[in-house]
Amino acid sequence: MDSEHIKGVADKAKGAIKEGAGKLTGNENLEAEGKMDKAKGAAHSVAGDVKDAARDAADAVKK
Repeated sequence: MDSEHIKGVADKAKGAIKEGAGKLTGNENLEAEGKMDKAKGAAHSVAGDVKDAARDAADAVKK
């Protein structure tokens, strides 16, 4: 797990909390912020997956 995966997990968690708080309080802006944070977290996770795949490919070439 690299830094992109960690950022992704953190952003997803932060987004879920914001989204839940927004729904609970009826604050649509906070709910929207939460959804954006969750999307940002998903993007970080994908970037981490790409880095992992590139690293694995480089390791396979070295063998």
